[in-house]
Amino acid sequence: MSIFRPYNEALRMKKKDIKILLVDDEPDILEIVGYNLSNEGYQVITAENGREGVEKAKKEKPHLIILDVMMPEMDGIEACEKIRSIPELSETVITFLTARGEDYSQVAGFDAGADDYITKPIKPKILLSKVKALLRRFKSPSKVDTVVKIGNIIINREEYQVTVGKTELVLPRKEFELLSLLASKPGKVFKREEILDTVWGNEVVVGGRTIDVHIRKLREKIGDDRFKTVKGVGYKIVI
Repeated sequence: MSIFRPYNEALRMKKKDIKILLVDDEPDILEIVGYNLSNEGYQVITAENGREGVEKAKKEKPHLIILDVMMPEMDGIEACEKIRSIPELSETVITFLTARGEDYSQVAGFDAGADDYITKPIKPKILLSKVKALLRRFKSPSKVDTVVKIGNIIINREEYQVTVGKTELVLPRKEFELLSLLASKPGKVFKREEILDTVWGNEVVVGGRTIDVHIRKLREKIGDDRFKTVKGVGYKIVI
């Protein structure tokens, strides 16, 4: 069971009440993907570039955002970063939909705070299955302390805040959840499989490198000495 505040609101809602924001500069993609999502019963909002996508995200507060990477005015990476900096959108799920399969694009997407990555073209049934999995990935939370303190690190799970010393950090959601998981049992080595299942959900397939990318970012922001890699097993946070 997840230790994090869930997005179980989406689990209880009817499809017609679930908002999906689709951001892409290709009219065909907006039409085809939008049609399939609408036909499935979801409430679909569209935007033609990253800047418009950020504005509509602020206004509509969607449950899921599907972002293209290469767009005019503002690309998907920058748009994702801006969306992740908006507190009221901290629970929004973000996935990239792009024809770019290069590894650096995926890493950049995860660094920006994306939850998943979908390569187009994608068959409608697979897309709908992916969307369903993303909306169902959060489970009921266990009873845990709202605030956790480890040395000079204070983690407020309810407010999604992290303070290191006197510095308040703004972490992308997955970085926050990974840190919260490791901090839930200081000194324990969390296996990679457990991390993927708890933070990303066992219904969404992501590579093991995803964990490495997020750990690297946490080390840069919090301190390399706070995290220990147990080769071939996983990671732990050091007290």
